[in-house]
Amino acid sequence: MQNNYIKNISGLLLATLFISTSGVLGKYIALPTEIIIWFRAVLAMVFLFIFCKYKKIDLAIKSSKDYKTFLISGVLMAAHWITYFYALKFSNVALGILSLYTFPIIIALLEPLFVKVKFDPIYILFGVLVLSGLYILAPEFSLESSQVKGILFGVLSAFCYAVRILILKQHVAKYNGTMLMLYQTVIVTIVLLPTLYFMDVSNLQSQLPYLFLLAFLTTAVGHSLLLHSLKHFSAATTSIISSLQPLFGIVLAFLFLQEIPSINTFWGGSLILITVVIESLRSKK
Repeated sequence: MQNNYIKNISGLLLATLFISTSGVLGKYIALPTEIIIWFRAVLAMVFLFIFCKYKKIDLAIKSSKDYKTFLISGVLMAAHWITYFYALKFSNVALGILSLYTFPIIIALLEPLFVKVKFDPIYILFGVLVLSGLYILAPEFSLESSQVKGILFGVLSAFCYAVRILILKQHVAKYNGTMLMLYQTVIVTIVLLPTLYFMDVSNLQSQLPYLFLLAFLTTAVGHSLLLHSLKHFSAATTSIISSLQPLFGIVLAFLFLQEIPSINTFWGGSLILITVVIESLRSKK
């Protein structure tokens, strides 16, 4: 029993580490953001399709009503990935990943609009805490500041991700998680296909190894491990462990990009992450 627990918690931590590499790779890869996302999607699509066939996962969409949900969630996935990578390009890994990590509170605030749950006024307090954290992160609130642009793109990415989660949770919970991820990568690939014809891909060959890492390690393996861990831990526990993503991302950025977070990043990020952990613990209760 103890060995199984150690194995499962190790898998969850490994998934969190792998997913955290998206920040460093997104910042490092020298290609237009849309091109990076297209290759991330198409390569991950291949890996996920092979995995689904190997595991004999049913790929059939069971209801015609679900096609719209699959399409909308795929478009939101594309928007989430693109805006997140713009956040990384405009600012740095720490600001990008911390602003993205506002998504759990955004989910809590939006959930009453999607499902019949009563709005809890405490989310107003959580929202104020998160906004305070974002305010501390920003060196000066000016739209001319690239760091502020990065934070705004990160929050927009969090919003797209939150809406995607709520739509999937409401409509297609009956489907296998890896199958859902496969179809979303298909939609992202189709939506972003035109970008190949008018964006600069001259640097593609030298960046291919990093694109493979992003698609295989970060997207296919990382997300598959995370989905697998949901079978062994509650969503709240998974959320709390996943709160290590910003920490892992910041450490990786320091090791590979020599990015050193400012004191504002430390305090603002701590406020955001503490709020997320409190909400995760409340969800568990």
